[in-house]
Amino acid sequence: MNIREELTDINRFAKTALTEEQVYAFSVRLCDNEVDRDLERFDTAALERLGELFLGKSGVFDHQWTARGQTARIYRTEVVREPSRVTAAGDPYCWLKGRAYLLRTEKNAELIAEIEGGIKKEVSVGCSVAKRICSVCGAEEGACRHVRGQLYGDRLCFTELKDPTDAYEWSFVAVPAQREAGVVKHFGREDSRNAALCRQAALGRKYLSALRREVVRLAMLADDGMDGAVFSKAVDRLEEPELLELRGAYETRAAKRFPAPPQLRRAVPEKRDDETVFLV
Repeated sequence: MNIREELTDINRFAKTALTEEQVYAFSVRLCDNEVDRDLERFDTAALERLGELFLGKSGVFDHQWTARGQTARIYRTEVVREPSRVTAAGDPYCWLKGRAYLLRTEKNAELIAEIEGGIKKEVSVGCSVAKRICSVCGAEEGACRHVRGQLYGDRLCFTELKDPTDAYEWSFVAVPAQREAGVVKHFGREDSRNAALCRQAALGRKYLSALRREVVRLAMLADDGMDGAVFSKAVDRLEEPELLELRGAYETRAAKRFPAPPQLRRAVPEKRDDETVFLV
């Protein structure tokens, strides 16, 4: 998009037409669909809706809602999709990008320098949603016994934030709830690192799932009177140390119940007194 189109979007929120020399524009990663530090996440539909709600919203500091703290304003948003990357929930990664502007004034000179220098970088959003859903069972938050942060089988329990109803502001903060929210500068290397971490996490979940299946199989061999369905549900709540201990115990019991047959040995020829034993 060229500067004329940028200024057209910016001037929708200005009372007098601003020129290129009067404004400083930058991009921010407002939020994404990854599970955050609070074990919550927006789904893709929520990001689309938030893109509409954040148009025209002001940026502040540390979520302090004062007119004096207003620093910049969002004038355009878009949902950026990265299909090669997978979230902890197992779906393609995407994030809400906002374009913001502030005036090139003496007051804002220090802030612009801090943004350019990477000092003012991390951001957090203030919004409200209509639904908070358990990722494991789909129940409203608080209506089930699933615990956020726990694994149930190979599924991580977290809260899905759905149907945003309002966006209040976005704020420069020291530590955002969403790990990657912030001013967009360079993210190629960071994306590669996060993609590698996601692949490692997926391999870890696959390993635990296979280990749980192996423990159930050995338990059924060791005790055919055991209820496999009940035992499988119990195993789904266990982590690697307990699973490895159970695997060792059931391997020993299964080996005792089904000992390996001895290898056949070749018969030794019967000793004979005559010389025919040497005939070929």
